[in-house]
Amino acid sequence: MWEASSPHWHHRYAVVNGMRLHWVEAGTGPLVVLLHGFPEFWYAWRHQIPALAKAGFRVIALDLRGYNESEKPVGIRRYRVETLADDVLAIIHALGQERCAVVGHDWGGAIAWYLAMRHPEAVENLIVLNAPHPERFFQELRTLAQLRKSWYVFFFQFPWLPERLFRAGDYARLGHLLRTEPVRRDAFTEADIRCYQEALAQPGALTAALNYYRALFTRNLLQLRRQIRPIHAPTLLIWGEQDRYLGVGLTQGLERWVPDIQIERIPEASHWVQADAPEHVNSLIIGFLRKRPHGMRRG
Repeated sequence: MWEASSPHWHHRYAVVNGMRLHWVEAGTGPLVVLLHGFPEFWYAWRHQIPALAKAGFRVIALDLRGYNESEKPVGIRRYRVETLADDVLAIIHALGQERCAVVGHDWGGAIAWYLAMRHPEAVENLIVLNAPHPERFFQELRTLAQLRKSWYVFFFQFPWLPERLFRAGDYARLGHLLRTEPVRRDAFTEADIRCYQEALAQPGALTAALNYYRALFTRNLLQLRRQIRPIHAPTLLIWGEQDRYLGVGLTQGLERWVPDIQIERIPEASHWVQADAPEHVNSLIIGFLRKRPHGMRRG
């Protein structure tokens, strides 16, 4: 099924934080955990897994809860970002590690930000791709420009209409956005798109993915803002500037919350930055991890 799979990639499962989770593993060396976004799954990192493994890292590409081969619990409250961050912490411990590098894109990036704030002892290095720091995002949501870009967050709050839209035409909407939104027109092959459509069509998967957004509104957003703390882990923020959903202004003014941050903007990349510019992204990630190894434990 997976066009980019390799016999050196191993599928693993474990019950952690009350959930049976799945991941793909490759390589040996310091641990790097990869967290995908909406509406992808571990396969979002198909270009990064072999590069990181070859560079001397033990790579874990996780299916977040609700996605692909991971368990899909029922109920919006079971997809709160704090719970998702605790899933990642439990995986790190299940792998016999206390600290590691964490890399996240989109929702995976949001989870990575919160993991670094809630459990700083577990994050040796933090790398985020096109996912805004939560404080900057809450600030920008007050502007008309970002509200227009984030309209889908509010649309996804409806209880059944988003599911109907995505399922129409055998998930044709998903195929359309993956064909048209990236800057590089072959960023997603037809085989890649079929993989995403099949994963999202699994029973319960689509509603679970949408529940990530719905869970944001199960409490006052002020409660989430109260959890925001400075992040002291060395941090790399990679940003595809042609993101239709998130303005490049979200990369500004982060030093207060992330004092040790390096920001790399890629003008020729979209929201799907690791598929649009895989070699550039791989070079940035590997270079950052080699430059900032600190006490990364070997796995």
